[in-house]
Amino acid sequence: MAKVDLAADSAAEFRIRSIMIPLVAIIAGVFMVILDATAMNVAISHLALDFNTTMVTLQWTISGYLLAQAAVIPLAGWLSDRYGAKNIFLISIALFTIGSILCATPNSAEWLTVFRILQGLGGGAVLPVAMAYIFRLSPPHKVGTIMGMMGMPILFAPAIGPTLSGWLVEFHSWRWIFIINLPIGIMCVLLGMKYLPKVERNAVAGMDWLGMLLGPIAFAALSYGVSEGATSWTSDKTIAGLVIGGAALIAFIIVELKVRTPLLELRVFRSVDFSLAIVVQWIGQFALYGAIFLLPQFLQQARGFGAFDTGLILMPQAIASGLMMPVSGWLYDRFGIRWLVVAGLTLISGAIYQYSLVDATTVGSDLLIPLIMAGSGMGLMMMPLNTHLMGKAPRELVSRVTSITNGLLTVVNSFAVASIVTILTANIESRQTAVMESAVQTAESKLVLPELLKGAAMKGYDDTFSVMLFIAIFGAVLGLTLRRNKKISDKSQAKQAQIEIMHG
Repeated sequence: MAKVDLAADSAAEFRIRSIMIPLVAIIAGVFMVILDATAMNVAISHLALDFNTTMVTLQWTISGYLLAQAAVIPLAGWLSDRYGAKNIFLISIALFTIGSILCATPNSAEWLTVFRILQGLGGGAVLPVAMAYIFRLSPPHKVGTIMGMMGMPILFAPAIGPTLSGWLVEFHSWRWIFIINLPIGIMCVLLGMKYLPKVERNAVAGMDWLGMLLGPIAFAALSYGVSEGATSWTSDKTIAGLVIGGAALIAFIIVELKVRTPLLELRVFRSVDFSLAIVVQWIGQFALYGAIFLLPQFLQQARGFGAFDTGLILMPQAIASGLMMPVSGWLYDRFGIRWLVVAGLTLISGAIYQYSLVDATTVGSDLLIPLIMAGSGMGLMMMPLNTHLMGKAPRELVSRVTSITNGLLTVVNSFAVASIVTILTANIESRQTAVMESAVQTAESKLVLPELLKGAAMKGYDDTFSVMLFIAIFGAVLGLTLRRNKKISDKSQAKQAQIEIMHG
């Protein structure tokens, strides 16, 4: 067992290739988990035919997976501190891989839902543990660059997921969506067992049993409630989810602030810089996730493109974000967070403005420039903002911070999708109602009415993109208030970045 001083001893000598194999294991695992979160969306219609069941029933194969992840995320940091990041990461990957194998076997929607929940329980801990793991492996002067490398699968996986799953479903079988996880999962576990270092564990005095109960209930119930809001904000399911989740969250916050060994260290919110940065993250994520969700809906529902073609159209966004990620990490290490967030959200705002001009003649080539702008903006701000948030917390609390940020983002993403569906539906109905009221009910007008209603639906998308535009602009302005993390001396870096590495 050897103590390795990454900051002092390696400040001049550190090379990324020295941790490349652990990085490959972590990045591949993260990519596999995020890819599966989006791949199922394309397969739903085919599953309805294979299982001879309804879309409502099959929606639980997606909702169950996301709710299981939301329930596990609050526990990830505590488990990592208690049992070691390496152990929790490898167990999570193994559980996700086993769940994937089982997901390829069922002949009923009910069993697929059960196995998807098992998948989600494994996958929920992967991203927060991986982010904290890489942050603690990285010397402070290189943390932005290395976190930028990890950000590539986080942005690339959701973009390639629909394209890959569309191809598999159309030309092979939906079961291959899960089978392809097997070699990746095995590779991650084998590489991880041999090459992942054991980072020094933080002392955990005891178990926060009440927090372990309230945290998962709060995040899962809130995610469920806001997801159901996409159907109706006044339905029994929506209200029940929001009320139960809200009550559990309030109780959870009270418990965490009073207990001696909290599950999540909520005291980090006492830092004004941390609180401001996480608000900027929420706003940026809302605008970004909204645009990411809304554009494919426009291409498929309003323009009639298939899932595979839609994925190909969106590919430039994924490529741009992937290429920008390493650059953004390098820029973060040198200039801090403020101008990366401002520039990123400015690019996203410009892209959304061009999205707001789409119409019935829009084709893929018309979207090339805004897609590149959106991808570049995503790559500039997303991982640097996560790195900035982790840098605002004491190093020993990093694993707890990633659980907080990822758990809250799960709720924010669900809220973004539900809100956008609500806004889009309202805008389309308003536009189409105006068309119906102004139409003169003659034989000629009845012939052109379908085209008029289609045009009104296009305007509904334009109006919704405009709402996203204002949110993105607001986030860019708020980004001007962010402050760079204070630089610390080499001696402080050495003390802070000391990591125990035990290979074997």
